[in-house]
Amino acid sequence: MGKSNGAAVELEAGERTVRLSSPDRVMFPEPGYTKLDLARYFLSVGDGIVRALRDRPTTLQRYPEGLDGESFYQKRAAKNLPDWIPTGTITFPSGRHADEMCPTEIAAVIWAAQYGTLTFHPWPVRRAHPDHPDELRIDLDPQPGTDYSDAVRAAHELRSVLHDFGGLRGWPKTSGGRGMHVFVPIAPRWTFVEVRRAAIACGRELERRMPDRVTTAWWKEERGERIFVDFNQTARDRTIASAYSVRPRPNASVSAPLRWDEVDDARPADFDIGSMPARYAELGDVHEDMDEHAFRLDALLELADQDERDRGLGDMPYPPEYPKMPGEPKRVQPSRARHED
Repeated sequence: MGKSNGAAVELEAGERTVRLSSPDRVMFPEPGYTKLDLARYFLSVGDGIVRALRDRPTTLQRYPEGLDGESFYQKRAAKNLPDWIPTGTITFPSGRHADEMCPTEIAAVIWAAQYGTLTFHPWPVRRAHPDHPDELRIDLDPQPGTDYSDAVRAAHELRSVLHDFGGLRGWPKTSGGRGMHVFVPIAPRWTFVEVRRAAIACGRELERRMPDRVTTAWWKEERGERIFVDFNQTARDRTIASAYSVRPRPNASVSAPLRWDEVDDARPADFDIGSMPARYAELGDVHEDMDEHAFRLDALLELADQDERDRGLGDMPYPPEYPKMPGEPKRVQPSRARHED
């Protein structure tokens, strides 16, 4: 796997050699996984994680001293980024710009692991088309009183919704926590605003079909014990952990791509940096065919128009750091708004 060089280790990563300092540093105290264990995990799922990140501007969630140390999100490409790792220019909601790393090979992932990166947060765009997402990402987020099994039920109905509106196909994965993500590859012709509008329409249709189990309510006080369809994860500069990313949890869980016939029996705790390599060696990347598809959002956008025209359902609040968006309702939680009225 690598040769020792004093305290450091040199790892063969594709066609490159990447130096890993402090390989014995414990990153996950409970199971005792080290930085070398982390890097070897990423090597074991190399083609899969590169497929999920390829040419995508990517934010790094870093824990340089391990899970018990300080952490931060690194959005801008590091000054010491090797010249063989490309970057892409993205625009934040504020209008400011930044260059982010865009991995194209497993060596870039190992380079990031050297600096304590656990989770990779790729934008839903490629660097060639930074303002036009090529993935519709649906985040099924369990609220207090619900769990993964509730997210599974919602995911199955979501699969039907996607099929019913444009023949869309989603690829499911565990979040690495209690939730589920479903990614739909789309043609990169729509804007962030349009993709978010499609996600809201999809969520509202799912909510209509499962009103006691699913909600699109942005304000937590209105969600109840239901699965929240987090439509704002499709807003510009909001990202979701990539497939095969390691999550900052005591057991070093990973976001695991699944086939639809596995969703019912899978459990998020089944997938961690210790268990995933064997699964990957047996099955490979079960989402490897995603890039062969590019669906259209016309039917979901027509549903959004219908919701607004016939049901009076307009836009939803954006995240708090956003500038006020056209057509957006007031960003005031309902109980406070009633009090002010």
